[in-house]
Amino acid sequence: MASYTPKNILITGAAGFIASHVANRLVRSHPEYKIVVLDKLDYCSNLKNLLPSKSSPNFKFVKGDIGSADLVNYLLITESIDTIMHFAAQTHVDNSFGNSFEFTKNNIYGTHVLLEACKVTGQIRRFIHVSTDEVYGETDEDAVVGNHEASQLLPTNPYSATKAGAEMLVMAYGRSYGLPVITTRGNNVYGPNQFPEKLIPKFILLAMQGKNLPIHGDGSNVRSYLFCEDVAEAFEVVLHKGEVGHVYNIGTKKERGVIDVAKDICRLFKMDPEKSIKFVENRPFNDQRYFLDDQKLKNIGWSEKTTWDEGLKKTIEWYTKNPDWWGDVSGALLPHPRMLMMPGGMERHFEGSEGENTASLNSSNNTHMVVPSTKNTGGQQKRPLKFLLFGRTGWIGGLLGKLCEKQGIPYEYAKGRLEDRASLIADIQNVKPTHVFNAAGVTGRPNVDWCETHKTETIRANVAGTLTLADVCREHGVLMINYATGCIFEYDAAHPEGSGIGFKEEDKPNFMGSFYSKTKAMVEELLREYDNVCTLRVRMPISSDLSNPRNFITKISRYNKVVNIPNSMTVLDELLPISIEMAKRNLSGIWNFTNPGAVSHNQILEMYRDYIDPSFKWQNFTLEEQAKVIVAARSNNEMDGTKLKKEFPELLSIKESLIKYVFEPNKKK
Repeated sequence: MASYTPKNILITGAAGFIASHVANRLVRSHPEYKIVVLDKLDYCSNLKNLLPSKSSPNFKFVKGDIGSADLVNYLLITESIDTIMHFAAQTHVDNSFGNSFEFTKNNIYGTHVLLEACKVTGQIRRFIHVSTDEVYGETDEDAVVGNHEASQLLPTNPYSATKAGAEMLVMAYGRSYGLPVITTRGNNVYGPNQFPEKLIPKFILLAMQGKNLPIHGDGSNVRSYLFCEDVAEAFEVVLHKGEVGHVYNIGTKKERGVIDVAKDICRLFKMDPEKSIKFVENRPFNDQRYFLDDQKLKNIGWSEKTTWDEGLKKTIEWYTKNPDWWGDVSGALLPHPRMLMMPGGMERHFEGSEGENTASLNSSNNTHMVVPSTKNTGGQQKRPLKFLLFGRTGWIGGLLGKLCEKQGIPYEYAKGRLEDRASLIADIQNVKPTHVFNAAGVTGRPNVDWCETHKTETIRANVAGTLTLADVCREHGVLMINYATGCIFEYDAAHPEGSGIGFKEEDKPNFMGSFYSKTKAMVEELLREYDNVCTLRVRMPISSDLSNPRNFITKISRYNKVVNIPNSMTVLDELLPISIEMAKRNLSGIWNFTNPGAVSHNQILEMYRDYIDPSFKWQNFTLEEQAKVIVAARSNNEMDGTKLKKEFPELLSIKESLIKYVFEPNKKK
């Protein structure tokens, strides 16, 4: 088994719970390592967690944000960092339901900044990315085998979705740039120093005060709990013995129901569980069970040492001795805490007693979220339509404005930019739209190759910007129609070229050949958590305007050579009016927004020759030859159009639509 010896380690989020235990352990056990810790000291961080290391000569604390590229690059270079252990993240699921964009910014964008700094400096020998068991989603209640490291990622809440998105970036940097990455996915951790928004310290502090212990739902949810010192040891093992490119579950097969945890704490505090346990409203979605297969980590030398009873007693003893460690945490002890991280690092609680609506403090935005129903019912009194359009200077955005004028629908183009949350809020509050249409984003000029050298700009628009708009729309109870892409799939064994078997809406992206597609796949996965978003997967858009350089037909008719592969495509003249109708019906979720069937490059150019230019000629070349003249790979696939066809039975097949909407109107007389 290969062994790795670091020299200078950067630990992010090290004033937080788990990372502080890891940092203190490494400082204590390895005086030959230099440990540099970086933390912005958010609400759940505390410098006191690092007191055991404060006076050690091999320890250094830096206050700062992983989202600051300048700071991260500076630290890597000046401290000669060769190893990163990346713990920094927003982690509390309850908070993610109320302020999900902050999770995207910290968990995805922050991770990306670190990865890019590693790529630029070229000095990192290990990048250990700390993820969560929640990326696997819910485990079946009767499953006897836990999720192993190759199990599918199926996150069910905004927090776990952002962690899964961050994992995709880590994996991509490992494969694209050879970054030596290792990922861990851990069960629940408990022990001293944990901020009391989490279940066990919350119950302990409430029990110390003689208060009731609130349990979400019926308490039947099952979790696996590991003591913090065992977890710190697991990270030490992964650091020294983990293999690059691998994922390691840090878990235990000893599961406990939430109700059992509460009863155990009641027993140790000599409280009557029948009187002290109170059942409250459940989360919007609360996974029933997470269950991991931890054999892979055991194979490299780790094992759980602390029993549940021993760990719980140690934890209670610590909180009893340190009741004021966190200061005033009354907001965190609420049954449903909401901690909003405001600009400038300020924190605000949303206080409220059980059964009352949550009200915002110092904010003009009500946090109560009203999401449109998926269908209009005939008896409802409907507001007159008014659309707010994003993407005024783009092709689809411009066509939408013309369609609104044609249909007599009041509309306005947005003035704000996707990346500027305040301007988006101002747009929605000023326009008061019934629906928002997002046709803004980055595809690249003249094509997606541009995104390969402008990655930060692409992330800012396609990921951060789109999520910001979705989040603002949700806060204001507005449905967002989002024009996305189907260029996140490629033909594979289950969907072979020419078979007619298309990718469905529930299928996970399998094409990461371009940075553009990576960002689109990432944001689509995250948008699944927003029930106010209708995602339309557009592919190779075509319109009757054959002079438009963005038109797929215009593009390939001007190329010297083209590949010849069948693909699903979107005829905008037919489908854009359908997207407006989808808004009127308040449809949401993911939709393959293409005409049914597939058509090849040659078939389109044959129609172009027959209808437009009888003298037109073209040449084909192979994908291998194409790869020599492009920077990023291109997606080729067929999308399953069953769902859209069922909703709109009049929808034409791709070849029929091309003839009716594109070639017949442009036919040379």
